[in-house]
Amino acid sequence: MPPPPPPLGRGRKRAAHVFDAALDDAELVTARAALTQGRWAAVRALLAATGDDWDRRGHRVTVLAREPAARAWVRDWLLAEAESADASVLLACATVESALGGRERPERAREACRAAAGLAPADPTPWLGMLLLERTLGTEEDVVRLFDEVRLRHADHHHAHHLMVARLAERRAGAGQDPLHEVYDFANWAAEQAPADSPLAILPVVAHAERYRVLATAGSEPADPAASGHWVGRRARQVMKAAFDWWLEWEHEGHPRRHVDLNYLAHAKSCEGRGAEAAALFHRIGPHATPTPWSYPDRDPSVAFRTARAGALGTA
Repeated sequence: MPPPPPPLGRGRKRAAHVFDAALDDAELVTARAALTQGRWAAVRALLAATGDDWDRRGHRVTVLAREPAARAWVRDWLLAEAESADASVLLACATVESALGGRERPERAREACRAAAGLAPADPTPWLGMLLLERTLGTEEDVVRLFDEVRLRHADHHHAHHLMVARLAERRAGAGQDPLHEVYDFANWAAEQAPADSPLAILPVVAHAERYRVLATAGSEPADPAASGHWVGRRARQVMKAAFDWWLEWEHEGHPRRHVDLNYLAHAKSCEGRGAEAAALFHRIGPHATPTPWSYPDRDPSVAFRTARAGALGTA
């Protein structure tokens, strides 16, 4: 068994945890630090090396796009290399981040994404940028159309499937528990059609958490997920067991967003009361916690993660 994860903090700051969207991608962390200093050549080299590993490219571009200075430095990059598809894609996703933060008009973000898509027609990342935007601002028809554009270019796109699940879970928020809700059908379909080694096998667990978020926000489930029957029904237990069993056999530990799935699975096992299984997941997560789903429905994710981890590891 791997050694226990390091402490998340000490003293007065012990309850805090800095969630790093880069997860365990050390090359991304290095390039991001260079970008904040205006050294965009490091980002150019990183994205060139990433090539058409579309899940990794999407992960790296969206993380870099969150940097406040990204747009300014990428514009400098484009002055030097006006036809750079990598620079255009990063600028598009950075503009999406600005639009979502209210610092840019959404239409400007859409224009930037369309321009990037024109320079890189095989790349799903500009469409991922638009999907991120319309997941919040657009109609469901927009979301479905953009999801289809991403899948056309990479059928098993991890981030896009998570965004689609989150949006579908919001249908019929007042309907309460419904084992036949369409988000479950979608997640099961996506998991079944994906290759055997695809982390989309975890998508039914993600759907379960996203539906809990919606129901708890609507007031039909307790605000404490561990107190909710959402996680202990027969169907829920079957979903959790199947996902955990799949994870035990998974041999591809290099997926760039695997810690996102591990956090969803650890959250599910904690809510289900399966401490030993949750502990195995927390060991694998180490310091790479993610805000979701620990924040659901409106919780401090640092506290929720630490509490669940401590309980599972027997240190509560």
